[in-house]
Amino acid sequence: MNTYHLLAADGQSGFGAFMPMILILIIFYFILIRPQTKARKELEARIASIKKGDKVITTGGIHGLVHHVSDKTVTLKVTSEGALMKFEKPSIQVVNKAGKDSKNAEETPVEEEKSQD
Repeated sequence: MNTYHLLAADGQSGFGAFMPMILILIIFYFILIRPQTKARKELEARIASIKKGDKVITTGGIHGLVHHVSDKTVTLKVTSEGALMKFEKPSIQVVNKAGKDSKNAEETPVEEEKSQD
């Protein structure tokens, strides 16, 4: 019983002893958990908005152009000859939306090389 009175006299109540642990958990939340959750939600939104013509990279490192999109799968054109591969949507890691600016930037060096030949 004397030990309890000594702890209470020091001001180290049960809540005060856990305060550093609570602060560490709050810091971990804002440094680690929250940014990861935000990035995951952004990727899920990009995957949900995939459409034909978008360039994607799978988790296995395969680069392709979206040929067809269904509810759960995406068919990618992976070679210039037209080879098609079917992937589950969660296996998509990076989505680059099709747009005029990105297409022109990528096609310009190829056109310059052809004109030099």
